[in-house]
Amino acid sequence: MKKQNLGKSSLQISPLCLGLSMGHNDFSEQGQQQFNQLINRALDLGLNFLDSSDAYWNGLHETWLGAAISNRRDEAVITSKFGNLTLPDGKKATDARPEYVVSCCHDSLKRLNVDCIDLYYLHRVDPKVPIEDTVGAMSRMVEQGKVRFIGICEASPQTLERAHRVHAIAALQTEFSLWCREPYQHIIDTCRRLDIAFVGYSPLGRGLLTGSIQKFEDLGAHDRRRIHPRFKQENLDKNLNLVQQLADVAQSMGLTSAQLALAWAASQGSDTIPLTGTQRIQNVESSVQAMQKLLSKEQCAHLEAIFPTEAVAGTRYPQEMLSDLGI
Repeated sequence: MKKQNLGKSSLQISPLCLGLSMGHNDFSEQGQQQFNQLINRALDLGLNFLDSSDAYWNGLHETWLGAAISNRRDEAVITSKFGNLTLPDGKKATDARPEYVVSCCHDSLKRLNVDCIDLYYLHRVDPKVPIEDTVGAMSRMVEQGKVRFIGICEASPQTLERAHRVHAIAALQTEFSLWCREPYQHIIDTCRRLDIAFVGYSPLGRGLLTGSIQKFEDLGAHDRRRIHPRFKQENLDKNLNLVQQLADVAQSMGLTSAQLALAWAASQGSDTIPLTGTQRIQNVESSVQAMQKLLSKEQCAHLEAIFPTEAVAGTRYPQEMLSDLGI
């Protein structure tokens, strides 16, 4: 894959980012071997932008990712995140205190088994802590050589501006797909004015745009998507009508639904990088192929017309979690 700079940073990344697989449930030795093979196949294909977080699999994702790239560190651009907590009762919380930044960064470095994290994100903005304090602590990690560049997830334009005044922000990461365009439309002008890359996670609608999920029971018993409104059966039935229309267009173009959804996201500009996750090597290969298919403005507009905001049933997160977004 052809490499490009991430925003104004010196990071040379692929135009696609590989992250967490939502449906992963095999944490055995065999599961780790399959994960290792997947990461190495991605690197073989030139997909070098690899995303993690201390919140994924309780830190195990970082450990596995570090082991997978241990002999190919120079080929990989490693990102991780901190500050997004799951409490014992399953509820979410945030922590972006300066001392917590330092603690989390050191722990992530150990799990990843690297000397420096290429891109370190604040996973969720903490309303209890001034963003200047959090980014100030992150900038000290840069000064100490433990982090190369910093980013923020799910921030408002105002917060992004304030953060950028403290230390240059290389990337903003927020959900982005054919049926989640509002956050992008809200902040992309700010990103472009400040030369901040936009990394859009869940470009396949958490798997729903692939057409592989037809009913609520298709989700495993412990799959977190079960709490997301768009997967509830009363909403899912409506959303599948949109997915079928996407499938029809994809078939007419000789693509899968997933490839077309990724191609649409990648066609928004070189500063917009879709971030997708998978458990299967064949999906990595298919996704890399999709990056070769840039769509015209007319093709993009046709797809967007299929997915008008008012046609999507259900919010992108449960109501109680929406208040933590766009702060």
